[in-house]
Amino acid sequence: MRAALYWAPEATDPLHALGSAWLGRDAETAALVPQPGLPGIAELTAAPRGYGLHATLKPPFRLTQPYVALRGAVAGFAGRTRPFALPPLAVMDLKGFLALRETAPCPPLHALAEAAVQSLDAFRAPADEAELARRRRAGLSPAQAAMLARWGYPYVMAEWQFHVTLTRRLAPAEHAAVLPTLLAHFGTVPGTPRLVTELCLFTQMAPGAPFLIAERFPLRGT
Repeated sequence: MRAALYWAPEATDPLHALGSAWLGRDAETAALVPQPGLPGIAELTAAPRGYGLHATLKPPFRLTQPYVALRGAVAGFAGRTRPFALPPLAVMDLKGFLALRETAPCPPLHALAEAAVQSLDAFRAPADEAELARRRRAGLSPAQAAMLARWGYPYVMAEWQFHVTLTRRLAPAEHAAVLPTLLAHFGTVPGTPRLVTELCLFTQMAPGAPFLIAERFPLRGT
């Protein structure tokens, strides 16, 4: 079993329904959802579909303590965190992937991600050598290699970037073919003002199984 702490749209947010339809799976209910009529969309979205519509805060990790203890820690963390405004989102290219990203700096968002990594790290089992070697083959910078050694994942802390992944890495011709359909599918919804009012604890019950929202925790800080 693995767990992860993610941001995901609230269940009542239209972005949840649109994003689930784009990926072909609802991480809240585990239901498969019909996708837009774009040739090859099932393959283009296969990788993000397995993780569900989300932006990573604390990357997936194997547990060193019982799940009930993790759940309590996440509830406490959420209880200490204040809600805040999320900048409007927009579809952007991120190293060849299409993703929803924030359109303006958001210091509370970055602070939330850093605090999540730190606060829950006692529950993370260290990455094994095979996983570390696989990560290093991606050509990490010295800073990313240091994050991998310390936190088990290279793209955290100063290396973290908010993104809701919508496709695999695309070739330029694929990018040009996919982008118009993606923009039409989401319309103006990503840019709608919204608050970050909860955190989502996702779980993966076995290797290769899809990630699901195990529970949503409201932010209650003042």
